[in-house]
Amino acid sequence: MSSPSSDVTVPPARPVPATARALPNGLAAFLVFFSSGAVLVLETVALRLVGPYVGVTLQVTSSVIGIALAAIAYGAWSGGWLADRRDPRTLLAPALVLAGIATAVTLPVVRYAGEVLRGGAASAILLLVALAVFVPAALLAAVTPLVVKLQLADLRRTGQVVGRLSGIGTLGGITATLATGFVLVAALPSTVILLALAVALGLTGLALGVWLRRQDRAELPGPARAKAALAVLGLVGAGLTTVAPNPCDVETAYHCARVEGDAGRVSGRTLLLNSAQHSYVDLDDPTHLEYAYTKWIGAVADVIAPPGRRLDALHLGGGGFTVPRYLTATRPGTDNVVFEIDGGLVELSERSLGVRQGPDLRAVVGDARMLVAGEAADSRDLVVGDAFGHLVVPWHLSTREMAAEVRRVTRPGGVYVQNVIDYPPLRFIRSELATVAAEFRHVALIAPPAALAGEQGANFLIVASDAPLPLDAVRGRLAEVGQGVSMLAGADLTGFVGEALVLTDDFAPVDQLLATA
Repeated sequence: MSSPSSDVTVPPARPVPATARALPNGLAAFLVFFSSGAVLVLETVALRLVGPYVGVTLQVTSSVIGIALAAIAYGAWSGGWLADRRDPRTLLAPALVLAGIATAVTLPVVRYAGEVLRGGAASAILLLVALAVFVPAALLAAVTPLVVKLQLADLRRTGQVVGRLSGIGTLGGITATLATGFVLVAALPSTVILLALAVALGLTGLALGVWLRRQDRAELPGPARAKAALAVLGLVGAGLTTVAPNPCDVETAYHCARVEGDAGRVSGRTLLLNSAQHSYVDLDDPTHLEYAYTKWIGAVADVIAPPGRRLDALHLGGGGFTVPRYLTATRPGTDNVVFEIDGGLVELSERSLGVRQGPDLRAVVGDARMLVAGEAADSRDLVVGDAFGHLVVPWHLSTREMAAEVRRVTRPGGVYVQNVIDYPPLRFIRSELATVAAEFRHVALIAPPAALAGEQGANFLIVASDAPLPLDAVRGRLAEVGQGVSMLAGADLTGFVGEALVLTDDFAPVDQLLATA
């Protein structure tokens, strides 16, 4: 008597088509390495593409990583599904060619859409990042499962084949990440990187298609009209790239930078980084301070020492070098050392903003947190903190440990001023005040009254010293340089700060504190 299951017929596994012969191991490894690396090039460049429109914040970086991972997951899943239903050899070349076309189209799509989606809204960030990354990354992620399917000729070696190709794909991603971050971004504009990648993907796909056709003695799938349409689409994408609006005059390693003239002041120049105004300089008059916060810094600098006396000043962040030029003009002989992480920005300032390095001004390219540690103790009369990533103070420059380093290099009686941007409900500026006050005995805050009341976002200037601050003199100078500004100190400042979090290297959620929702 047969068992109850003896009448059930188990269908045989669908065989791999006879034409689906394995690829040479070297070719298989190259395809996996190349396609995986291309995804990481896209991911790295995408941050630079969207930055001019939505900023370069933790949320934007997280969105790029998240959307890229989603594209990889969807592409791998879809590629595996197709590999079980079609001959993978007929899909590999089209996947690469389509990825090349999608990459070519990405740049004009992002630049046109970015003008519409400009801003920091979460929905705008996610949509713009998806337009930049998802389609080409998903197509490229489909390559690996197609290749794996072809190479699984012997089920006894499944683990070895999958493990080897997975490792090769990871190595491709690592190589592309390092090469893009250390070499390509520093040497080439995003437009060139993307177009070169698109061409490389397209040529690889076409070459692979020709080779497979010769091997299989069969035409690649798809009617001639479809192939012609794809070719035209690729050419259109490349053409649109050349006419798409470009928000940058120069792409540095960190910024999309542009210098604009001022219609109301012939010698005025505005420096925009990622489309946000960062500095204003008057080429003919270095004592002209356009923005309110630079007037506040100038007011503090004007009263911390007798008029005209030279200062030893350290600037954390260069931008357009507005304050160093002001100090040199108002206090001849002042030694200005500027720590600026972006060497390309220093070159742009020298070329277009009238910056001249010499005995009174020296720019040092590097991260301010690393460089300040090498400064001698008690060596500076004035330290100016004006470093930003887009509109956010980099978190590692906002912590108590950083404030301690600044205090160490500031002379007794010297002053530290820090420019901060915040928005209601003002959580970040309160935390940064608490952080600076944890290291400096005397702290004051300069800001517009409406901003202090939590009615609007604005620049805030923290003023700190180990010696009592010349508050009356600062107030008097502020009244001379501009209207509508208040200064908090003492009990008023204590009440404003409340129980705000002191930021440390271990916990400094700057982006979250800045979130307005």
